[in-house]
Amino acid sequence: MTAMTAEASVSVDIIETAREQVLERGEALRYEQITQVLRTPDGRLEELLALAHEVRMRYNGPEVEVEGIVSIKTGGCPEDCHFCSQSGQFTSPVRSVWLDIPELVRAARQTRESGASEFCIVAAVRGPDERLMRQMREGVAAIRAEVDIQVAASLGMLTQRQVDDLVDMGVHRYNHNLEAGRSYFPQVVTTHSFDERWETCLMVRASGMELCCGGLVGMGESLEQRAELAAQLGELQPHEVPLNFLNPRPGTPFGDLPVMGTGEALRTIAAFRLALPRTILRYAGGRELTLGDLGTRDGLLGGINAVIVGNYLTTLGRDPHEDLALLADLGMPIKALGQTF
Repeated sequence: MTAMTAEASVSVDIIETAREQVLERGEALRYEQITQVLRTPDGRLEELLALAHEVRMRYNGPEVEVEGIVSIKTGGCPEDCHFCSQSGQFTSPVRSVWLDIPELVRAARQTRESGASEFCIVAAVRGPDERLMRQMREGVAAIRAEVDIQVAASLGMLTQRQVDDLVDMGVHRYNHNLEAGRSYFPQVVTTHSFDERWETCLMVRASGMELCCGGLVGMGESLEQRAELAAQLGELQPHEVPLNFLNPRPGTPFGDLPVMGTGEALRTIAAFRLALPRTILRYAGGRELTLGDLGTRDGLLGGINAVIVGNYLTTLGRDPHEDLALLADLGMPIKALGQTF
């Protein structure tokens, strides 16, 4: 048996195993199995994506959740996340900017008009101070009074009191990504630890807010470390996993890394779906650069069931109308607002 034939044989075995284990029994793939999926050869990619799509349809249905995001505080972050142009430690050309309450409400209204059912307020901070929490309270109240949309937040690491305050405000979902698997995390961030992020996630999950927790791929991690991230997310069991693909930003430590190839990105989508069969798996940053229009379509037919529409925090996204038209073409209804409560 040649090496190529052996590789294909392994791939067939893991796809067949995943079909029986994940699709039929609803049991997520384990770390070693996720690693095997990430090694699936190109000749089996179409079969792998079809299986991931079947899993998505069986356990999540055809609906797609649509979200828009806005940064209440951009740039000047004290942390050194190596992929992020908002860090104040790097030479990236992102200046510190704060939005006021009318601007937040206007952004929420525009997001709702795009067809989204959720609006996420993001701040480039280690964690929120009293000023930010006060502005969040005022902003969330103003949005809820004027716009028919769910409000989510992403404000860094939290204390228990801050978690309780966000619940009291009516924030229904909190985003706090693991960013990378535990073993690779020190290569990505040095100013805080994996355990600090994990602790915030546990507090959010226990609070009754929905936990949104994902990461980035294509940051130089090995396939094993990518599988580790998927497995650790499976252990955490977030309600939603945003999957970001590195968009190398000038002036950051990861600014010269290559963009992940489309095939590798699609394998990653399928692997995360098979590791998280019942979780909302959301297209997030970098998909436009990594996948393009055709790859974006393939990912929606390979396990993805949520999208961020419009621009991201410091990078441009697709025109929201293009994404909505694609969903309509694929026959994938947008999840109604009432179903996100």
